[in-house]
Amino acid sequence: MNLLSHKYLFAGCLLIAGTLSAWGQSAPSLAIRIDDLGAFHSVNEACIETYQSGIARSVEVMPVAAWYPEAVRLLKENPGLDAGLHLVITSEWENVKWRPLTHCPSLTDENGYFYPMMGPNPAYPGQSVMENKWDIKEVEQEFRAQIEMALRNIPQLSHMTGHMLSTGFTKEVNELVLRLAKEYNLPSIDRMDSPQDYQFTYIGYDGPSRTSAEKEESFIRSLNKLEAGKRYLFLDHPALDNEEMKTVFHIGYEQVALDRQGVTDLLTSPRVKQVIEEKGIKLISINQLTKGLPRSTPSKKLEKAMEKYLEAVKNAGQDLHSIMIVQHGNVLAEKWMSEGKEDEPHVLNSVSKTFTASAIGFAIAEGKLKLTDKVISFFPDQLPANISENLEAMTIHDLLTMTCGHDGDLRSNERAARNADKGWVEQFLAYPVDHKPGTFFAYNSPGTYMLSAIVQKVTGEKLVDYLYPRLFRPLGIVNVKWQESPEGINCGGWGLYLKTEDLAKMGQLFLQKGKWDGQQVLPEEWIAEASAKQIASFPAGMDPEAAKKSKISENTNDWMQGYGYQMWRCRHNAYRADGADGQYILIIPEKDAVIAVTAHIGDMQAELDLIWKYLLPAL
Repeated sequence: MNLLSHKYLFAGCLLIAGTLSAWGQSAPSLAIRIDDLGAFHSVNEACIETYQSGIARSVEVMPVAAWYPEAVRLLKENPGLDAGLHLVITSEWENVKWRPLTHCPSLTDENGYFYPMMGPNPAYPGQSVMENKWDIKEVEQEFRAQIEMALRNIPQLSHMTGHMLSTGFTKEVNELVLRLAKEYNLPSIDRMDSPQDYQFTYIGYDGPSRTSAEKEESFIRSLNKLEAGKRYLFLDHPALDNEEMKTVFHIGYEQVALDRQGVTDLLTSPRVKQVIEEKGIKLISINQLTKGLPRSTPSKKLEKAMEKYLEAVKNAGQDLHSIMIVQHGNVLAEKWMSEGKEDEPHVLNSVSKTFTASAIGFAIAEGKLKLTDKVISFFPDQLPANISENLEAMTIHDLLTMTCGHDGDLRSNERAARNADKGWVEQFLAYPVDHKPGTFFAYNSPGTYMLSAIVQKVTGEKLVDYLYPRLFRPLGIVNVKWQESPEGINCGGWGLYLKTEDLAKMGQLFLQKGKWDGQQVLPEEWIAEASAKQIASFPAGMDPEAAKKSKISENTNDWMQGYGYQMWRCRHNAYRADGADGQYILIIPEKDAVIAVTAHIGDMQAELDLIWKYLLPAL
């Protein structure tokens, strides 16, 4: 086997330009990647510093390295830092060595350590992977072990890279990594075809880069050459120049501490930050690079409509935080304002319910649940002394459709307060079921909490953990936060935090009938049922009599269009995930469009009215 060309894999080379309208034509986009988290304590400190105080957006972590446990803790403390798995089958340093996670003698020396080099190196004769009879089966088993360990430990893991060309040193390995990337939903950035697949260009230092000052000057020269409408990736290895790092070297690379302190200085440089800001360079993560929704130029009609809409929002005094409009799979418009930030998760309130219902859909598809399963069957040790006929009849379907038989939302009900000393599941089961389940619609967030509790019962995983490999990771949704009850169960009906683009992705998944990147993620049948009218609906907090007295019209009210599985039907043959204070995922099949909104707006009907008035006609 021949060693493949390295030119595709080093940051110092400019590759084929990746023109992409995804981030607009006005400015280039740049992903800053930092490598070797977990290798040393000093590297861990520097990586976090370049993220918190600098311009780094993605970091590559090494599960086999000595300081990996600290790296895991730091990533959990910094959930916004995009993380990639740095696959390792070499151990290059003189004073510290790494062993594999599995038994793979073809990849290790006589002491059981990885060989120091990937390809032949005169300073280390016979001590490279390529000079020995390595076994592709052992490479695969070791890669799988590292992948699965990282997936267990790192919630925001979004992609894979290779340490010292480990993911692309031969065509056979390149093909293996591509297969693993698809299997685990972790895009591989360092394969030969990655720049073409994800349409980006590597950049490096444009000039000398031995000292901190030289690195800064050379990097700024590179920044000044970035072209509008194109995407770029820069990578390097930050560390600190201290006693620990002064012990780190290999023959031919002795000044590691000084060199890598220069990288830390570069990535936290105020001057570099200023140049990036002045040039309007958009800093993105590798997750955005590989799994971000594509961008496209909006029509003049939509541009004008967006201007009028935002002016109307301002005139109405609506506290809009963000809006993203997607049509035909492309983001056409996006804006953040007030408290909204592109890279920070936003509270979703009851939009959380749609994600909880989707977990039920997965569990049904996997044979773990049925819609007709009785709720009491999952909690035999938490039932009240007297089980009413209505409680006994309550099913998962009733919870999904807000028809479990209660008078209203237990969270705001005085009768529920009588059992406040009990756990949330026990409180729910103890509450009187006044109506026959399946016949009476009443918005009820604790009912959604019960769905979360049921998922945890039958899967052994919290809702958020169950959804990671099935929903979040395939869609490139990372940094997921979901509040829990005192019992350690995700709240289900509320408490989820995601970014605006994450909401748009969820809407697009529904619009595409559960398909994503050519794969059926969520069953099409579930999408159809969840989005269909399962029962007549009324605004949250109202019962049928109150709705009649209020004289609310179906022609003007979006809460009177029917309810599906934790989703509301809308006017214009649309449907939505809906959260208090103006959080929306609007799915509009007739326009092949999704509109995601975050806000703090009390009059949510007025919020929708402006969207229907100004934006819908322009799509």
